[in-house]
Amino acid sequence: MSGSKTKAESNQPNALVRYLRETRGEIRKVTWPTKQEAWRLTAIVLAVTLASAVFLWFWDTVFSNGLHFLIERMVGV
Repeated sequence: MSGSKTKAESNQPNALVRYLRETRGEIRKVTWPTKQEAWRLTAIVLAVTLASAVFLWFWDTVFSNGLHFLIERMVGV
């Protein structure tokens, strides 16, 4: 009978159940940061993000003003 399942196949959970069980098992292996570590790492991410934003704003302003200056000189306005 090609359409019937063997006993070993019928005892196997479906793919979704197997995936969820394996995922739960992997999450249990994770070393989660402490509350203090999480706050410290969050502060670092915010500081780097802020520094990057200021850096990009500065250079955007420099190039924008430089381009406006060149256009004004070329057009003669």
